[in-house]
Amino acid sequence: MRRFALILAFFSITSCRTGAPTAEEARKFLDGAESDLLTRANEAGRAAWVQSNFITQDTEAISAKANERSIVATVKYAKEAARFDNVQLPPDLARKMKLLKLALTLPAPSDPKEAEEMTRLAAGLEAAYGKGKYCPGGDEKKCMNIDDITKIMASSRDPKQLLDVWSGWHTIAPPMKKDFERVVEISNKGAKELGFANTGAIWRSQYDMPADDFSKELDRLWEQVKPLYVQLHAYTRWKLREKYGKDVVPENGPIPAHLLGNIWAQQWDNLYPMLAPAGADPGYDLTAILKQRKTGAMQMVKYGEGFFTSLGFDPLPETFWQRSLFVRPRDRDVVCHASAWDVDNDNDLRIKMCIDITADDFNTIHHELGHNFYQRAYNKQPFLFRSGANDGFHEAVGDTIALSITPDYLVKLGLISKAPDPSKDLGLMLQRALDKVAFLPFGLLIDQWRWKVFSGEITPEQYNKAWWDLRLKYQGIAPPSPRGEEFFDAGAKYHVPAYVPYTRYFLAHILQFQFHKALSETAGCKDTVNRCSIYGNKEAGQRLMEGLAMGQSKPWQDALEKLAGTRQTDGNAVRAYFEPLEKWLIEQNKGKPTGW
Repeated sequence: MRRFALILAFFSITSCRTGAPTAEEARKFLDGAESDLLTRANEAGRAAWVQSNFITQDTEAISAKANERSIVATVKYAKEAARFDNVQLPPDLARKMKLLKLALTLPAPSDPKEAEEMTRLAAGLEAAYGKGKYCPGGDEKKCMNIDDITKIMASSRDPKQLLDVWSGWHTIAPPMKKDFERVVEISNKGAKELGFANTGAIWRSQYDMPADDFSKELDRLWEQVKPLYVQLHAYTRWKLREKYGKDVVPENGPIPAHLLGNIWAQQWDNLYPMLAPAGADPGYDLTAILKQRKTGAMQMVKYGEGFFTSLGFDPLPETFWQRSLFVRPRDRDVVCHASAWDVDNDNDLRIKMCIDITADDFNTIHHELGHNFYQRAYNKQPFLFRSGANDGFHEAVGDTIALSITPDYLVKLGLISKAPDPSKDLGLMLQRALDKVAFLPFGLLIDQWRWKVFSGEITPEQYNKAWWDLRLKYQGIAPPSPRGEEFFDAGAKYHVPAYVPYTRYFLAHILQFQFHKALSETAGCKDTVNRCSIYGNKEAGQRLMEGLAMGQSKPWQDALEKLAGTRQTDGNAVRAYFEPLEKWLIEQNKGKPTGW
């Protein structure tokens, strides 16, 4: 998952210009702004890289200061852009002006002290998450970081152990709550000075449509995919009830959050061995194969690079291999959350990831490299257009490639000798649904919670109750133990203290199925769409490159049309991909309660 542009502050400016501005003045203004912002963004990017890889008070301070310099300049230009609001501009200049005003994730108000406070607190929140550990009984020798806890959540089937580590990890969050509240307060001041109701309104305005229309679009997409999720939830619930018993899992209520194989219950694919259909074993275990072959972290990344070069993309630069982080260092704390970086907004591409030799991380590497190849595809665009068509596109590209990690692809890599019979597809589809479909409501609810926090509808005194209310509403899960307002459970998810907008991931989980279907058709695939892989197909690669090279130069609907042949996002592409599985789930759930 990509680390996007961070926090943007604000300071007041005055202008001594007189007379009506012209389109030529606007062009000169934008040229100067882009040149300056590129320099400042690169400085901040390098400082942020060091902060994430060497977590100390000093690196936090250095990164916060570099970020502050960058964002002060950004908002200065955003404010100056208002001078050209009534000037008739060519489409490219008008779009740049719009993007400049919306380039803010967290806008701080004009008070320089509050701007400095915001960047300092934000850097500290991310660092606090990166240093987070659970030490059972307070014994430092037994401390577990997020990697350790992730492995336990994935493999353990002891409900007492799962409850212990689930509860333990969530203890990292309450100390963050006060600083989180303060950042919300400061950013809302800045948003109002920029003409927005609150920070959430800025986030929702970045999608080439009015903010309210975007909210309705999300509701439409969720209603399209919800029937499939409800069937998957019902099947998972009764299978877990069979495993753990009626005293642990209810017959027709929400699923306890600690039983779903993931610390956030955002993906359930680690439960697949327990949920697998009879006779659906594909005959291979990719994790076991990778470990048996003594695959190293570097080779895992080479596999991902090879997918893109097979499509006609150039290999990654040598600096990528020299400067990326592939394994967790033994001598220091790092933010191990997987992310892709374009440090100089040109060709200094990197990933930061503590790679495990697992099928999960095999997929994640393909995802992260999707960001890197997208970043390079648009690096010839003007600076303000060097981003994805929208942030959902950036997440969707790598996941589109991951949908091509089919048995046929693994055969071509030499990881398995032959693809399993199509009769085994049901199991593979269920495994993918436990990853992709199970994620959909989680991808939606995080920003539903934050938008309400920014608007004041959810007050700090209600943070935890509102968090679990939304998780019940969308996911149909509940906390495994009472969770009062002394907890701050939202903060146990990286993207919340790091202030990374999350709706992009929901959109990505819709878009990737549209992209995959269209690119598979371009590649001439005659199989069912779930068995299609575009690996090695230059024609599909060319279509992908053309869509990626647009960056943010056009509305995202134009890029969607280039990549998927339509201008509307469509959740039915998800349902179409999983149609055989949905029919099977309905059959399995006959006579059993659905919903919660």
